[in-house]
Amino acid sequence: MRNLIGRALKCDWRKEIAMKKELPYFKIENAYGGNQSWFRDPFMNLGGCAAATACDTCIYLAKYKEKKKLYPGDTENFTKEDYLQFSKLMKPYLHPRIEGIKNLKIFKEGFDKYLQDRKEKNFKLEEFSGELPFDRAKNAIRKQIDQEIPVPYLLLKHQNYNFRFYVWHWFLVVGYEAYNEEFFIKVATYGDYRWLSLKDLMDTGNREKGGFIIIQPQPHIPSL
Repeated sequence: MRNLIGRALKCDWRKEIAMKKELPYFKIENAYGGNQSWFRDPFMNLGGCAAATACDTCIYLAKYKEKKKLYPGDTENFTKEDYLQFSKLMKPYLHPRIEGIKNLKIFKEGFDKYLQDRKEKNFKLEEFSGELPFDRAKNAIRKQIDQEIPVPYLLLKHQNYNFRFYVWHWFLVVGYEAYNEEFFIKVATYGDYRWLSLKDLMDTGNREKGGFIIIQPQPHIPSL
């Protein structure tokens, strides 16, 4: 009996480990991805999180998904100066507003315009409201990460003090870990990463909840 229990526990442990997935990422000097605080433009430094999130998404897609049109620089050797120059290219599409880019539609339209201008037609952007059920959000993020596509996420107000660092902020989801009923996401922002409970993140206690953007790969149809 003791051996049977041991085998069952071992099997369950392996099953839980299999529910964790982290995307490969990139470093800029010693930072984990880009960092909004590098921006010298005062408006971008204060409210450029959406542009920074879009920049990091494009660098990831260029480096790991062969979408070289999305990032004009060298994906193997990054510097802060390269990132700053790229942010200037992204700024017209997702420039800071007085209240920031506070809804999914503005990000979707701006980023979609950037993709179109770079002749990248193989992605469809979809809005996922933070008001939708947790289980749907969990499954949508898991599907994206399993397809090895990061997820731009917007958090607006939140009553939990532990999430103060992410309030009124765009960041990028680059991994997940499922454990029983818990579902954690790995988020990248300000040149670093952290694991957060998706359920707690979505339970904002406010009407303005934010949400995230699904970047859905589209099948390539060769021209005749």
